[in-house]
Amino acid sequence: MLRRARIAVLVSGGGTNLEALLGAQATGGIPHGEIVLVCASNETAFALERARRRGIPAFGIPRRALGQEKFEAALTEKLADYRVDLIVLAGFLSILSEDFVRRWPDRIVNIHPSLIPAFCGKGYYGLKVHEEALRRGVKVTGATVHLVNEIPDGGRILLQKAVEVLPGDTPEVLQRRVMEQAEWVLLPRAVEQLSAQIASEKEDHL
Repeated sequence: MLRRARIAVLVSGGGTNLEALLGAQATGGIPHGEIVLVCASNETAFALERARRRGIPAFGIPRRALGQEKFEAALTEKLADYRVDLIVLAGFLSILSEDFVRRWPDRIVNIHPSLIPAFCGKGYYGLKVHEEALRRGVKVTGATVHLVNEIPDGGRILLQKAVEVLPGDTPEVLQRRVMEQAEWVLLPRAVEQLSAQIASEKEDHL
């Protein structure tokens, strides 16, 4: 029997990238992995409802109320409880500490709505990225999936996909195009790539 990678998805908002992952899992797009846990940095994130509708355990851990240290301790406990192998940051807006990241070498993957190194770093998240792309007048933007390390916005790039910026784009319109043409395509592909590697390592250790 295939020993699949056990995946936790961390979210902060509506969960559109989570939905892309759930859809890919349902249609066989992540055969080497299984989403076993969803955690949000706040208890009202709609992404939690998306997970629960699919029967996936989902928990809100209020980072602002707990503070960073207690938040990461609670998150670590959940990850241990569900024997997680791979962490996917899918619209997760909280910064994880270097100490936390170091405990998960090459096991945390993030998606960013630009072609890194463009429009990344402090202050660049969500709609702000697309606002800046339009302000700068770039003709091409896109999305990047990368591994996370202790350097902010650092880590090895796994996949990138370019998306055209069109005349008359608003930040909202551009954001939607980047999600549809890049984010929702790349993230499941990268998660499967890493899951296959983890599954192979599990088989080797049997």
